[in-house]
This record gives sequence, C-alpha cells and structure tokens, in this order.
Amino acid sequence: MAAHPRINIEALLSHLPLFNGLAPEEIARIATSARESHAAKGDILFHKGDPCTGFHLLVYGQIKLAFTSSQGNEKVVEIISQGQSFGEAIMFMDKPYIVFAQALSDSLLLHIPKDVIYAELERDPRLCRKMLAGMAVRLHQLMNDVESYSLRSGKQRIIGYLLREIPEDAEAGKDIAVTLATSKGIIASRLNLTQEHFSRILHELSELGLIVVKGRKICIPDVAGLRAHDS
Repeated sequence: MAAHPRINIEALLSHLPLFNGLAPEEIARIATSARESHAAKGDILFHKGDPCTGFHLLVYGQIKLAFTSSQGNEKVVEIISQGQSFGEAIMFMDKPYIVFAQALSDSLLLHIPKDVIYAELERDPRLCRKMLAGMAVRLHQLMNDVESYSLRSGKQRIIGYLLREIPEDAEAGKDIAVTLATSKGIIASRLNLTQEHFSRILHELSELGLIVVKGRKICIPDVAGLRAHDS
C-alpha cells in the first residue's frame, strides 16, 4: 500500500461526534493510545467471535460489517465511510464481535483501546453521555432498517436509498447524479435484497424514465417524480 502523509490523530478525534467538546488534554490522552492500522481491499479486520479490545475510527477507505448465515449467505449490516466509528457498543458489552469487518477499499483506521475509554469515562461523565447518544442514533437507524424491511417494498427501499444519497449541494430542477458508494451486490444486501432483485428494480425504474443507470452512476432526471413514486 502506498505511503501516506502523517496524520493528525488529535484533529481526527476532535471531529468525531463522540469526542466533540472534550478538552484538548483529554483528546491528547486518547490520541496517545490510538493505533494506526492499514487494511488492503479485501482484508478482514476481525471475524465474528473475535474479542473486542476497543473501537475503530475510519480515517479513509470503506469497511463493511456483515455476518454469514448458516446457509452461507452474507448479510451486510452496515457500510462504514470515512470519518465514522464502529464497535463502541460491543466494546461496552464485553463480548466478542457478532459480525465480521472487511475492507471494501484500501483503508486506514485508528483503533482506540477500551481501557483508555474507560479511564476517560471515570474522569469525565460527559463522554458517557456522548457515547450513549451516539449508540442511540445507531439503534434508531437499526429500528428504521427493521421497519423498512418489514413494511416497505423492495422498490421503496431502493428509491429511499437513492434519495438519501443525493448530494447536499445538488441544484433543484437539474439532473442529479448519484454514485453508488460500493458494488450493487453489497448495497442490495444492505437493503435486504438479492442482487438479482436489486438489478430488476433498477431496470423497472429505468423503464419508467425515473432513473438512468450508467454502471455505478445513477442519474435522476426528476427527483420529485422519483419521490412521488415512493409514496
């Protein structure tokens, strides 16, 4: 993997919502114990059943969290992007990982040991509140996922995903392009669909003129029309 410029660990940690508002000396203590790790595309960071010794912050790259069923089918639970953290909840449970983590692209991560976090929790209860808030957001997203899988059709799930991926700076009234963050198979698994079902729905939406598929780039000529089709 190519060399990268030296990273400012303290700056990265200070921008993590989990640590927002902590004093510089608190950030510095945590940064001192953070360990950099590289993962090439396809590398496994940890397996289901491995002990959890802390949590991770993704500096750059992309990580998938998934598990494999007894039938050998893979279910993607979450796709981690740059700047996101993962593993906090299982760290506090003091149990082994219930999913595996795999790099979807060359990645750089920071690992923050749990004993360092425990020490900071003893010093500052604010960190506990922030960690609880962060895990509550994850739980809320999980509940939204369960609702979507249970009550929404596959077409509604895909349209909802595309609408969420529209860039914030996209101009209203103009054709908007969404670039899929990873392969269609992984996104399909994240939406609890087979890749064949995912592709078939994209084809149906294309036939209706609601989207134009160009590989991993999907153009949306009429966002309002796509949103109305979702209702």
